[in-house]
Amino acid sequence: MALQGSLSDLALPDVVQLVSVSGKTGVFSLTGGGAEGKIYLKDGQITDASVGHLRGEAAVYEMAMWQKGQFIFTPGVESGESTVSRSNASLMMEAARRLDEWRVLQRKIPSFDLVPYFQPRDPGHDQVTLSPQEWVVVTKVDGQRSIRELEGITKLHAFDLCKLLYGLVASGLISLRAPQEKAVQGTPAGPSVTTLLALTENVRRIAEEIAGPGGTKSVEKQYRIARTDIEAGKGMLAVASMVDQLARSISLLKGGGEAGEFLRRVTPLVQG
Repeated sequence: MALQGSLSDLALPDVVQLVSVSGKTGVFSLTGGGAEGKIYLKDGQITDASVGHLRGEAAVYEMAMWQKGQFIFTPGVESGESTVSRSNASLMMEAARRLDEWRVLQRKIPSFDLVPYFQPRDPGHDQVTLSPQEWVVVTKVDGQRSIRELEGITKLHAFDLCKLLYGLVASGLISLRAPQEKAVQGTPAGPSVTTLLALTENVRRIAEEIAGPGGTKSVEKQYRIARTDIEAGKGMLAVASMVDQLARSISLLKGGGEAGEFLRRVTPLVQG
């Protein structure tokens, strides 16, 4: 007989605990947050989970934060894969920690439908010191995409994406608007010139590290071209062109393997 109910009445960790202590094998099918997911158990232990583009533990954490939705447990259904190795207790403890942190994040980010946009800032006060993951987010913000759309583009877990956005909002680099609100006039559609110049410096450092002393001149040449193009208003296209040319140079100097490593490290920063 299937077990079913509402996540608003019984949180997922409590539901999992209820089924796991009985040592059951089966699958939870969940709906919530505009998505559908599955959590598989074998002899009471979670073995596999999936929701959207997430798999394994990340998927469990995502669904554990759903405060509204429905669940149904169908016994006897097994997954052919094993993507979870942590114990149920460990998973639920981490899920509870994230849920506490999520409540804090929701003070600034109450909905995934909100649209991040860049705040107009004086050049001298522009935010340019960002972590690699923050660069991934910043370069995808265009003033039109919602947080949910950014989640799909960046492939970041919703929790991790909102943590990054929380910091960017707190710093004053980015603000959030409701989807029905019109974009504020005068706000930049993408990263500012100062921010893009800082991004080219990051790309240059990675290229110099991989190319070595023999590639210094080539790296510097492409860096200067990119700076000129950015100042001429070419935006992220200038950075993408710089990356392409540097990958070619590194391939000639060090081989395809090193060029691939360079692209692996910088492509997430410049893909639209």
